[in-house]
Amino acid sequence: MPVDLFNTKFEQLYNKPAEALATAPGRVNLIGEFTDYNNGFVLPCALEFTTRILFRKRDDNQVIVHSLHYPGECDKFSIDDEISRGDSQWGNYIRAVAYVLKRQGHLLSGVDLLIDSTVPQGSGLSSSAALEVAVGGVFNHLCQLNLSGEEIALLGQEAENDFMNCQCGIMDQLVSANGQKGQALLIDCQSLTTESVAIPEDLSIVIVNSNYPRKLVDSEYNQRRIDCEQAAKKMSIATLRDADIKKLNAARSAMSDNEYKRAHHVITENSRVIKATQALKNNDMPKLRELMTASHQSLRDDFEVTVPETDGLVDICQEALGDKGAVRMTGGGFGGAIVCLCRHSDIDKIKSAVEKHYFSRFNIQASIYVGKAGDGLQVTVL
Repeated sequence: MPVDLFNTKFEQLYNKPAEALATAPGRVNLIGEFTDYNNGFVLPCALEFTTRILFRKRDDNQVIVHSLHYPGECDKFSIDDEISRGDSQWGNYIRAVAYVLKRQGHLLSGVDLLIDSTVPQGSGLSSSAALEVAVGGVFNHLCQLNLSGEEIALLGQEAENDFMNCQCGIMDQLVSANGQKGQALLIDCQSLTTESVAIPEDLSIVIVNSNYPRKLVDSEYNQRRIDCEQAAKKMSIATLRDADIKKLNAARSAMSDNEYKRAHHVITENSRVIKATQALKNNDMPKLRELMTASHQSLRDDFEVTVPETDGLVDICQEALGDKGAVRMTGGGFGGAIVCLCRHSDIDKIKSAVEKHYFSRFNIQASIYVGKAGDGLQVTVL
């Protein structure tokens, strides 16, 4: 939707035009799943699918929120009151960011908000992180907080952890805040240092959403984080970043089967991220295929977050691409999407194979997106 039409809708709701626009992207993780909250390495890129928020400062301390995706719904709360969860699930993400900002002692003001988004929800492309980072951008601009992209990302993670009770790592918010067009971002989740890695011009990022309904995601996700923390404790280390296979095997007898498998995934996945970064720099498709295949198998067998639908999509796309592409599950799992790296000329092979085989096997229609690496958070005065 063009900004002028978007602003017209804002004015229809609030009787005044918006003052500024905050835009934050979703992301796709090329490799490095469940390593971020273990202080490991990840290699995501921001996407050109974005969440946009038009906003205007109010004269009072009310925060009033509308979304084009939920017409007729409105969430409203006061900055002056204790901020708690409301009836609107999407509205709670705005409350969550305001909550952590207020907890840190920042002085906030009331604001009118209108949200629109092209980030597919429930697809593992971090629509929630895009919303959190965009809201952080709104308050940062509105209240002149002078926060860096990294600080906004950390606030978004706190909002997810402490208010929404999903124990995610920093990856989603950090790449949404600091992503760069045409680049993947190698993130060291211990130091939060980043390295931009150019995505070769002849390489396409194809995302296939299984559209499998994700269930019990938060509880399963949180349990896996607990398993990782327990495994680290039994190896007498702070986090799995400090682990290796030798330490893992030495402590195996003290671990449950799940703790061992979760740690095995994280340790091997960290190694794969570093190797995949070099393979991406070299535009080395055979190596990317090897590493992404191993990553998916580890997510299926060790971390146990795939479902038959995402496993099936990986098989379908791998068979279609042969040795000309790399495929794996991406995101938090239990449904969601897979990511394929391939040459531009092979995109139609993926589309054809998915259309031919996926519905007949699983009775669900997949959604296919050809993604491009986009910029991170931007705030534009109108």
